[in-house]
Amino acid sequence: MEKQIYARQDDRPDLTDDDLAGKVFRYIQYVALIDTSGLTVVALGRTILLSGHVSCETEIGCVEEAAASVIGVHLVENHLEVRVH
Repeated sequence: MEKQIYARQDDRPDLTDDDLAGKVFRYIQYVALIDTSGLTVVALGRTILLSGHVSCETEIGCVEEAAASVIGVHLVENHLEVRVH
């Protein structure tokens, strides 16, 4: 049996905005496997706002997909940009 790295214990409809944002951020960290130090996740109701920088275009899509797949998220607004080195 594979060890579970993301628990769905917080899959409840009554999460606060901060709780949902934290849940989405943790899920992105585990699923996308990218450097999230330049990433900001904010929840407004069930809408997730993604902002900050990632290292390449591919990561923008990966982060958006991961955020959209979290239970409780209805819409993702992606404002991520590729970090210029």
